[in-house]
Amino acid sequence: MNYLVRSIIVVSIVSVSTKCLAIVQPNSLFSNNMVLQQGVTVPVWGSANEGEKVTVEFDGQKVSTTAKAGKWMLQLKPLKGGNKTKVMTISGENTIKIENVLVGEVWVCSGQSNMEMSMSNAWPKQIDNAKEEMANANYPEIRQYLIHRKASETLVEDANAKWVVCDTGSIKDFTAVGYFFARDLHKTLKVPVGIIFSAWGGTAAEYWTPSADVESVPELKYLIEKYQNAIKDFPNVLAKFKEKKAWLDGKWLKDSANAVANNKTIPNKPRAPYRPQGSVGALYNAMINPLIPYAIKGFTWYQGEANRTKAKEYRYLFPLMINVWRRNWNQSTLPFLFVQLAPYMDMNPEIREAQLLTVNKLESVGMAVITDCGDSALIHPTAKQPVGKRLSIAARSIAYKEKIDAMGPIYQSFETKNNTIELSFKYASKGLVAKGGKLIGFEIAGEDKQFLPAEAEIKGKKVIVSHPNIPNPKSVRYGWAKIPVVNLFNGEDLPASPFRTDVE
Repeated sequence: MNYLVRSIIVVSIVSVSTKCLAIVQPNSLFSNNMVLQQGVTVPVWGSANEGEKVTVEFDGQKVSTTAKAGKWMLQLKPLKGGNKTKVMTISGENTIKIENVLVGEVWVCSGQSNMEMSMSNAWPKQIDNAKEEMANANYPEIRQYLIHRKASETLVEDANAKWVVCDTGSIKDFTAVGYFFARDLHKTLKVPVGIIFSAWGGTAAEYWTPSADVESVPELKYLIEKYQNAIKDFPNVLAKFKEKKAWLDGKWLKDSANAVANNKTIPNKPRAPYRPQGSVGALYNAMINPLIPYAIKGFTWYQGEANRTKAKEYRYLFPLMINVWRRNWNQSTLPFLFVQLAPYMDMNPEIREAQLLTVNKLESVGMAVITDCGDSALIHPTAKQPVGKRLSIAARSIAYKEKIDAMGPIYQSFETKNNTIELSFKYASKGLVAKGGKLIGFEIAGEDKQFLPAEAEIKGKKVIVSHPNIPNPKSVRYGWAKIPVVNLFNGEDLPASPFRTDVE
């Protein structure tokens, strides 16, 4: 039985046992060390006996409600942030005291492996300066609520996790990107920061999107059908493997002997196929739904590697997921900040383009570009500090309205002039910079669409691109490669996103 299936079974058992509780019980989000979002109405909820009166007291407020169908929910008026810890009391037939509570900023940190990598458990290499960073991670006003890997075919109401205070011992289990984001935000805003860590390595965006919403988009409906067909066909696939196993093992032995004789790499041994994993919406059900409607400031997201071979599909899927999360939190412009995928030998430029198109399509969306932080041989770059910092810069601009550029230069438009193409950019309030010398990474093409390395120079807030052998240029590309070699930044030292003017 694979991990995903086991997770679904365990979650189902926990969900049933939770419903059997007779006493007043808050959702596990409301527990010791929690951080509550400042400046907004704060929902508080949980379970209790039918008809039981439930009262919540916090920071001078006292609010009551009556449980219906074993559930209760009430709302606290907007709270003021600060570094003073407080106590929340929840009472009914029993009384619960939730201690060491702070009010500040709360962000959900989600995605796949580059978000899931913790401060102490990165692969195949540790993050940069990991030991030093952990030794200095004494931030009692930064807390994390860690949701362990879970999947479910039905909606889960409680993640059954807990809040942990950041210190030199607990930091090992903090998401590295999320921690650096929270640390930079905490230092800038001077308020407590809570991060809700909900990520799972190797997962595609459709796992994080409700199945009904995926099915409603014609271009994505096949994802559900594909999974259902794969499950249906799996017994036949496994049976065929077993029938051929003896022949496959014999061939492997022969091929291995030849490899050894010729000083070549031994091929992988034949192995049985895995039962298909990745039910659409299963991670949304178990790892996002339990958080709704907890009061938050926004989301940070680092994902896309698992969708990198289906970039056109991602153009629909990614904005769909963002809009669905916002809809279910009942906030249509809730800030959503994400990381554009780094240079890597197997990372097609089209997936970065799909991410860029999402920035241009939706409001209150920010993208941390990390073309200067990648490793051509590693899908998990070790430089996580600049990733967290750039997400925090986007947050300061988009969520907290600080007058700074939210991200690096984003291509906006072009104009053909005198055998050149003039490119205009957003997010260049302090101008453009060719970091390290001459501007590189630009290509230009004429009517034939044959791209050649271009001459490029900065003039004010524009880039002028040309080539002596292309007198009538039609299109430009920048960083259009699996491993972009580029150096265009803005005046706030943020790199420009790769792009092409000839979007297909």
